[in-house]
Amino acid sequence: MIKTRTGRRAALLSAATAIAALVLAGCGSSDSGSSSTSSDNPLGLITPGQVSVASVGDLKPYTFTDSSGNFTGFDVELFKDVAKRAGIKKVEFTGQDFSGLLAAVANKQFDVGVAAIGVTAERKKTVDFSDGYLAGFLTILAKPDSNVSYDNGLAGKRLGVVQGTLQETYAVKNFPKASLVRFPDNNSAISGLNTGSIDAHFLDYESAKTYMQKYGLKDVKDIPSFDAPAGFAIAKGNDALKEALNKGLADAMEDGTWKKLYQKWFPGSPLTPQYLPKAEQTAAAASPTS
Repeated sequence: MIKTRTGRRAALLSAATAIAALVLAGCGSSDSGSSSTSSDNPLGLITPGQVSVASVGDLKPYTFTDSSGNFTGFDVELFKDVAKRAGIKKVEFTGQDFSGLLAAVANKQFDVGVAAIGVTAERKKTVDFSDGYLAGFLTILAKPDSNVSYDNGLAGKRLGVVQGTLQETYAVKNFPKASLVRFPDNNSAISGLNTGSIDAHFLDYESAKTYMQKYGLKDVKDIPSFDAPAGFAIAKGNDALKEALNKGLADAMEDGTWKKLYQKWFPGSPLTPQYLPKAEQTAAAASPTS
């Protein structure tokens, strides 16, 4: 009987020790493998010290890859500056189709989405956004000899849009008589325009300027789009990262970094007063050519 009791006690002790070890191991793996905030990962990044960014490789001058395959553009340079201000040492950009970009951020495959993403109520259902940092125009492009006109609402015309963009949303609502043709990116849409598979392409103004210069396309219409400023997309629940990016954005605007980058990437384009240093906002708002 003594031996049996002793054996039982030993077995119980061994089982308790094993359970405790499993609990501790589980806690340890959760801390190291999740994106929750902790003392060594205060911004809740997927990989501590590194922010993974989903972007688009052909959205010039916002985000695009150069001849060496490196991401560059206004949004890229601005985000890198903001990330540095937030104390993030490494920024890793990865190309995605725009249509799947927000879902990838929402599913926490990436920490942030950066691609001149317009902030809308519908998109806020999927992800959180930083404060806005860019506003501009939407543009309809056509071949120089085409009869495409904005006056008839593009009725009967095959209109190209990049799937998942503000242009697609706008076109569905405002061009119901046009036949929308969806593309994964601007390059393929412009190719379709040049070969005649579509009559016009609907895209952002700054990207349109590049294609007009390269292919001699005509600007049919520029449409104001100040109601959906661009913001950085962030997975819901990561308030620490959102607050850090917002602070970095505010600082970049106030010290003139935003203005410097804007003038570099959008030479001659109107400045948006609310993104300038406070001392310059009043003067810029009063000047129609600023």
